[in-house]
Amino acid sequence: MAKKCPECGSTKIIRDESKGELICQKCGLIVSEELVDLGKEWRSFDSDQFEKRARTGSPKKYVKLNKGLVTMIDRKGRDLRGNKLSSKSKAQMYRLIKWHKRASVSSSMERNLSIALTEMRRVASYLNIPESLVEAAALLYRKTVEKGLIRGRLIEAVVSAILYTVCRTYHVPRTLNEMAEASGLTKKEIGRTYRFLVRELKLDVPLTNPIHYIPRFASELNLSGEVQEKGREIIKKAIDEGLISGRGPTGVAAAAVYIAGLLKGERRTQKEVANVAGVTEVTIRNRYRELKKELDIEVAA
Repeated sequence: MAKKCPECGSTKIIRDESKGELICQKCGLIVSEELVDLGKEWRSFDSDQFEKRARTGSPKKYVKLNKGLVTMIDRKGRDLRGNKLSSKSKAQMYRLIKWHKRASVSSSMERNLSIALTEMRRVASYLNIPESLVEAAALLYRKTVEKGLIRGRLIEAVVSAILYTVCRTYHVPRTLNEMAEASGLTKKEIGRTYRFLVRELKLDVPLTNPIHYIPRFASELNLSGEVQEKGREIIKKAIDEGLISGRGPTGVAAAAVYIAGLLKGERRTQKEVANVAGVTEVTIRNRYRELKKELDIEVAA
């Protein structure tokens, strides 16, 4: 709720950082004074100065086993002054590191998290999933473990299903076929685990919009921005006409890109489009005929 001036009732309040005052812009009344500056009292001009002067650590990261809050023992084999350790001290240090790692993964839940989070980072890296989404997926996996929903299920399947769920939630297009390729599992196994998690966790996952696939397919086929825009236009018309109901979003998006390329003179073969989209040429042909007929699109032979 916006702060109001007690004198004139105006909400146009400005903050004077140098004097620590809140001033009404309309009548000039000092609404509040002696404000506390909660920011840092030091400045830094490069990363080295920032690291030396900062008195706090990095934020919590759910994708790390101990959320990034654990103390790590360095393996450089040097003391605080940078001098090399003796062979005896080095051997003691390595034993400490070994026992430190064992102590940090003591329970079955921690062992499970250790394996799952490593697999999650690997799959996310393979599919180029943004770091913010990996964090969301790690948090969701931890909730899944706490509810005991992973018993009797492959860790890889649960990880892939959660990444797929997060990608759909945040409109980052990744298909089940891509998840299957990255994890080495079948599409059927990941799909079954995904449906189970959505049901048990009561997740509200939005339907995949084919428009989200257009930029990616067009980019991989080296098509112009005009083709992308035309592809979006075709998809929007198809949605308005109710043509995508019951059809795979990747197939519809691939057909729209194929048609847009033909209309803009940037022809790509159905095989090239199918390889990029991860669907069959038959699917593209069927969606192409439907869109062409129902939307009355004139495509030159």
